[in-house]
Amino acid sequence: MSDAPTGESSVVLEVSGLSVHHGQLCAVEDVSFSVSRGEVLAMIGANGAGKSTLLRTIAGLHTPSGGSISFEGADISRLAPHRRFARGISLVPEGRRLFSSMTLEENLLVGTTKGARGTFTIEAIYELFPWMRERRRSRVWQFSGGEQQAVAIGRALVANPRLLLLDEVSLGLAPIVIERIYDVIPRIVAEGVTVLIVEQDVGQGLKVATRVHCLLEGRTSLTGVPGELSDADIERAYFGASLHDSERRAGGGA
Repeated sequence: MSDAPTGESSVVLEVSGLSVHHGQLCAVEDVSFSVSRGEVLAMIGANGAGKSTLLRTIAGLHTPSGGSISFEGADISRLAPHRRFARGISLVPEGRRLFSSMTLEENLLVGTTKGARGTFTIEAIYELFPWMRERRRSRVWQFSGGEQQAVAIGRALVANPRLLLLDEVSLGLAPIVIERIYDVIPRIVAEGVTVLIVEQDVGQGLKVATRVHCLLEGRTSLTGVPGELSDADIERAYFGASLHDSERRAGGGA
């Protein structure tokens, strides 16, 4: 059940006609979607589809060349990243970007800087990831990739965000480690956090998603509810098979 006051919109994030360029290259073109309170939206697509660029633009790390981004009803399209963070948007970036010479607990403390007070204290993170407590004074360069990813998620959560952005959390990790990380997402959502996941691993994204949005070459190729989408639908949207088939027919190819 939503904890929004009566009359308040349940939409947390609204992206409208968003386009993002890297120089002359259009990485994201005219993408629109919304995420409501308590949802998990999985943004899927192949490598180079524009997913990470889209997420980084929502976090304020890229400037859109067109369209708008609204968070809880306010336009944040030109807001600085630290101001978005203060409003309740936390990003777990691709590659984690931890302070490797610092301890686990010191990395978590960084996340509390200018964050909101709420459910996710450092003690709550130790309950979410029990192995962390006894290793809290260890330096994170000593950790495995999966352990570092958990620390990065914990660092984002101690800011008590209302919107959590997860960028390629499974990249380079063993399947069993990925499952352990994804197992905590429903527990995060249960605490009132809305989640937007960018993921190449379609299977993992669909397991936790309320809705799915697929990008192909920077454009929306499919949206829907996971249980209502066939494997064929997802494959066409992910790889662009129907688009490429039509191009071959138009060119007279086999």
